[in-house]
Amino acid sequence: MLLAAVVGYLVLTVLVGVFSMRLIKNSGDFMNAGRSLPLFLSSAALFALWFGSETLFGATSAFLKNGLLGIIEDPLGGFLCLLLFGGLFARRLYRMNLLTLGDLYREAYGRQVEQLAALFMLLTFFGYIAAQLVALGLLLEMLAGISLTQGIILSTVVVSIYTLAGGMWAISITDFAQSIIIVAGLVWACVLLVNEAGGLAVLAQSTPPEHFKILPPPTTHDWLHYLAAWMTLGLGSLPSQDIFQRMNASKNERVAVHSFYWGGVIYLLIAVLPLLIVLAARHLYPHLLQGDMQQVLPKVMLTKMPLGLQIVFFGALLSAIFSTCSGAILAPASILSENIVKPLLRKPLTDKQFLLLLRLSVVFMAFSGCLMALQRTNIYALVGEASLLGLVTLLVPMTVAVFLPKYAHALPAALSMMAGLVAWYFCEHLVQTAVPALIWGSLASSGAYITGWGIHRLRKRPLVR
Repeated sequence: MLLAAVVGYLVLTVLVGVFSMRLIKNSGDFMNAGRSLPLFLSSAALFALWFGSETLFGATSAFLKNGLLGIIEDPLGGFLCLLLFGGLFARRLYRMNLLTLGDLYREAYGRQVEQLAALFMLLTFFGYIAAQLVALGLLLEMLAGISLTQGIILSTVVVSIYTLAGGMWAISITDFAQSIIIVAGLVWACVLLVNEAGGLAVLAQSTPPEHFKILPPPTTHDWLHYLAAWMTLGLGSLPSQDIFQRMNASKNERVAVHSFYWGGVIYLLIAVLPLLIVLAARHLYPHLLQGDMQQVLPKVMLTKMPLGLQIVFFGALLSAIFSTCSGAILAPASILSENIVKPLLRKPLTDKQFLLLLRLSVVFMAFSGCLMALQRTNIYALVGEASLLGLVTLLVPMTVAVFLPKYAHALPAALSMMAGLVAWYFCEHLVQTAVPALIWGSLASSGAYITGWGIHRLRKRPLVR
């Protein structure tokens, strides 16, 4: 019964994507929903962007192991990212009327920096797509009894069809419907489990006090890693095409800004629910914590909840992760087609040809993410690593292009990207440093931009005899 209901729910989701094809008249509709999303759809899209596998599986696992300090990266860092983007970047970027975030680097720094930035953006998405596919594979493994590998491959095929059909319109419509259903399911489950455990006070008393500490021990080492956790998603996801794409789909500037505030607040409030569920599960059913802790939440729902709740939860959960995965595929596909492939073509493309290129790029990104998902299955690590690369390569040039355009030049931008990447890789993989590698990478990126600007000014200054 549960499996049949979930399959039916997925079929309905795919049909929504197919129906959305009617709204796709050109490439702008496919990529940015024609810049026509109202506040409720735009806010739901931003909430659904973050509320996926990393929140339900990765964050709950990290919370069980390390308490509140384990979820600084996500969901707290994700909340910080939405607030910062809405308060600092959304209004300025919306006014620029760009097609992709890669276009910002072309306008500010030129074609070569655009393609370098686009390459780094692509690299940030492979791990994120893989994380969603792993989550879908885990769920299908539990619900349908197929292997994780089969679940990942099946999910890749389904999400590719869904994304190819409806683009950003399909993502936005289903995000709204799925958000309502998944929230209803989580509230239902949370109330049942917390009441069964005896209430929030009993849960708090049965949990070690250090589980609720929000600040690290007073040592330099711990505070540096604490800062790094906030930076990973909080800053690292700012130069991300999927956030930009949802902002750019808003129908006006006011909606673009306010949707980030609403989306961020809703995300933070709803992200608490799965944490309470697994906390209650730890108190009531400690045997469920054996093995992979990423599966604690779905195990609780599958074995301890009534059938009606299971149908609501798993149907909406699968569909929500499919939608998150779809957005994660569409964003880099837009970058690949607009900022990498299109400039390499000798002849300009018609809009129909560009739409075909977009869809081919969707297929490429989906199956590239599938290959990574088949090799690595730690959802939290995949998402964190995806954000790190954007932080150390793209954030500084993006910030300069938006806020200090008169200081934007190709040389310092290219140096900033490369120095950040080299410093991060060196400290992450080749040497052991007390300071987290992403902090070294960020400092190197900032320092290289300043140095590059100084070199640029010296080259422009005439010789004095």
